[in-house]
Amino acid sequence: MSLSDSVKLLDTVPSDDLPREKLFKHGRRALTDEELLAIFLRTGLPGCNVLQLAAQVKKAAGSLAELGQMEAHDICNLLKGIGKAKAATLAAGFELGQRAARDRMERCDMSEAHQVYNYLVGELRFETQEVLCVLLLDARRRLMRVERVATGTLTRMITHARNVFAPAIRYNACKIIMAHNHPSGSTVPSEPDKALTKAIAEAGRILGIPLLDHVIIGAADVEQPCPYYSFAEHDLIPS
Repeated sequence: MSLSDSVKLLDTVPSDDLPREKLFKHGRRALTDEELLAIFLRTGLPGCNVLQLAAQVKKAAGSLAELGQMEAHDICNLLKGIGKAKAATLAAGFELGQRAARDRMERCDMSEAHQVYNYLVGELRFETQEVLCVLLLDARRRLMRVERVATGTLTRMITHARNVFAPAIRYNACKIIMAHNHPSGSTVPSEPDKALTKAIAEAGRILGIPLLDHVIIGAADVEQPCPYYSFAEHDLIPS
């Protein structure tokens, strides 16, 4: 697309409504999802201005949250005409936002399950396989780092205690929290989930690195208002 064509496409959007101008005038929180996406997309396509393109991209992805989990090559395949430059810019923008959110919580107290959920939901909610993470904590229950230690299938994950505790020993963690996702969105713990929790709690007691909680990342709906399940909140962490 030539520069003149890009200018013509932008000319179809009233100047007062141009996302970049609106952002400087009213601040970023004043912009809609489509307007924010338009800033990253920069230009539209023939017969489709940049705001219309942004709306189509969001619709094709299913939601802003699902778009935010896509890799650049997935974004390229959403719509005909979305090239590598636009896709890479969007993917990089979402990743920066997620990293900024995680940075705000580094060294934060992870005593509550909702804090674990808020920290990991952006990373795990839209995974298509079960992924087990271990949160390494210091003596004051502050987060030191997060390690992915196992990847399973759509409905099941098998791992060994040594995989869970290896990073805890390597980084001198005082306590750990396990967390994994259920791609279905359900937060109901399976029998293997319960067995793994019991085994890790027992191993942690022997090693002197206690398991504080095991949090299942799911999705809220009418029948399941809480988007996560905490073994500790249900008194299911063996003491």
